[in-house]
Amino acid sequence: MAEEGRGGGGGGQRPRPTTIYSVLVGLVFIAIVVVASINTLTTDDSGVLGASDEGDLPLAQFALPDARVEFDSVPDANIAQDDCGTSQIPCPESEQRSPACEVDVEGAIRVCDLFDRPLVLSFWFTRGGECEAAQDDFEGAYRSFRDRVNFLGINVKDEQSEVRDLISERGWTHPIGLDRDGALSNLYRVGGCPTFLYVFPGGILQSTSLGELEQAELAKRVEELIEASAARARTSR
Repeated sequence: MAEEGRGGGGGGQRPRPTTIYSVLVGLVFIAIVVVASINTLTTDDSGVLGASDEGDLPLAQFALPDARVEFDSVPDANIAQDDCGTSQIPCPESEQRSPACEVDVEGAIRVCDLFDRPLVLSFWFTRGGECEAAQDDFEGAYRSFRDRVNFLGINVKDEQSEVRDLISERGWTHPIGLDRDGALSNLYRVGGCPTFLYVFPGGILQSTSLGELEQAELAKRVEELIEASAARARTSR
């Protein structure tokens, strides 16, 4: 009888403490998942380029519209690696295209033009997290090392007007390209923000770092890239 009384439908009973605790834990877990999801992108592949054992990879070529140039309609990134969309020889006229590093359009940023020195790429977007603050640190590194290192910020899928407002508000002076449709971030398997790529002269990937870095940590990574690039040049002679 006592057992039945505890399981009855009395409306005045208060929830047991263990039930409240379980509900709270569930809500906290959901909140963590939501926050983490806000600051990520969906890609067709897993694992950021160079984040595991993929050392000394040549970077895929690309050309991006410059965020500071006004476009009537912002073009997509060009990620074509060759002059034909098929393997057919000769290339059908309908499949002919301009490789990314041969694009000759006003307002285009070509990554190959940045391969003359060590290069740092920063992929970022505004949907959650602290990506804007990370770009402030990227700007600091750019001002400190721009005489020895090339820098390029790559915004993913934000409106050009929003990016230009941020450039003005935060006083950014480093080059910024627009990956309007996310094709480049998908090619490079970027799934989170910020993502930094450190590149040897000639376009060879040195390393990748994911997530926020203190400005001093970012500066250290850039210094290590400079030193490693110099060592690489000495051994290749």
